[in-house]
Amino acid sequence: MSTTYLIQNASLLGGDPTDLVLRDGVVAEVGTGLQADGAEVLDATGLVALPGLVDLHTHLREPGREDAETVESGTRAAALGGFTAVHAMANTEPVADTAGVVEQVWRLGREAGFCDVYPVGAVTVGLQGERLAELGAMADSAARVRVFSDDGKCVSDAVLMRRALEYVKAFDGVVAQHAQEPRLTEGAQMNEGELSGRLGLTGWPAVAEEAVIARDCLLAEHVGSRLHVCHVSTAGSVQIVREAKARGVDVTAEACPHHLILTDELAATYDPIYKVNPPLRTRADVEALRGGLADGTIDIVATDHAPHPHEDKDCEWAAAAFGMLGLETALSIVQETMVDPGLLDWAGVAERMSHAPARIGRVADHGQPLAVGAPANVVLYDPAVRRTVDPARSASLSRNTPYRGMELPGRVVATFLRGRPTVLDGALV
Repeated sequence: MSTTYLIQNASLLGGDPTDLVLRDGVVAEVGTGLQADGAEVLDATGLVALPGLVDLHTHLREPGREDAETVESGTRAAALGGFTAVHAMANTEPVADTAGVVEQVWRLGREAGFCDVYPVGAVTVGLQGERLAELGAMADSAARVRVFSDDGKCVSDAVLMRRALEYVKAFDGVVAQHAQEPRLTEGAQMNEGELSGRLGLTGWPAVAEEAVIARDCLLAEHVGSRLHVCHVSTAGSVQIVREAKARGVDVTAEACPHHLILTDELAATYDPIYKVNPPLRTRADVEALRGGLADGTIDIVATDHAPHPHEDKDCEWAAAAFGMLGLETALSIVQETMVDPGLLDWAGVAERMSHAPARIGRVADHGQPLAVGAPANVVLYDPAVRRTVDPARSASLSRNTPYRGMELPGRVVATFLRGRPTVLDGALV
């Protein structure tokens, strides 16, 4: 039997205090002074109410790397971060390049129950970039895959990329490209610049990202298909996407929280916690990303949550794995970098972290405004508190957060998935 919840005095999208009644999986009433017999009452005074967050870019590692993360542990972290849906990337072991593997990931998400899991299918078999994977079979599977990506590797072959873009048109899919020209990034360790030369680390030039984005925007324009650009990290990339959109290209793009706040100067510590793909860039790149996210050139924030066991990070820089955690801190980073400086309001946050990612991923049951009849996917967030990030308290199996010891604003107080709480008073239910 479902429980009815009466949320009182929540600031809906940062606006005036509003009451919400959640009943039978949907938002049953919205207004002021509401009553609901037998309901669990939550006093949300001072809390911002947002639609449940949707992440288009999460690594859950299962199957194959359950030492780093499982679907259950990753979705626990997602719920604590205010997410009600995540898209699980395909670079698992085995790779999610068949209907069988994507259905396995989808079912694991349903069994865990902390948030909905939408598998991302590989573009090429084994992420090898040689031949297309079973895109149609994955689209027709129980998982209903609509996003395809070789994330972690670039679909560098222009012919294969064109064929993938053409193929997904049949079922309104989207190809999410990891923009990294492989020949320009052989052995690359950090952003290319004066600092990489001084540190003796092989540089990762911005043009390696920008060249692929420019090519793929032209391909998407040529075939009339949808393109999504993963983890944009340079000012040049923002401008290329902006110009493509102005021409009417059906391209969307994402920025990751870490690229909105951290810079390549952190590589000077040689601490592999800051090693990520694409690499941390310059302060000018960070500012360009914030500007692009504010004006809508960058459509969404996506975490690129990339857990790794300690042995893959607790080593010398060159041997360390790329990637960092992101689910539990994403909303705080967005508040710090976008809301508090006045670049976005809370309605803008809802657009970039809920509505738009759900729209890009073709997820109908998430990303809807908190109106009567909508699925009761809700996050209550306290923007007034500050907290110090402690990796030991993370729900993830891994601890590779770059924010260890950093004081960040905000705290997710409650998360509801179809009216059922997954988080209450900041703790998993």
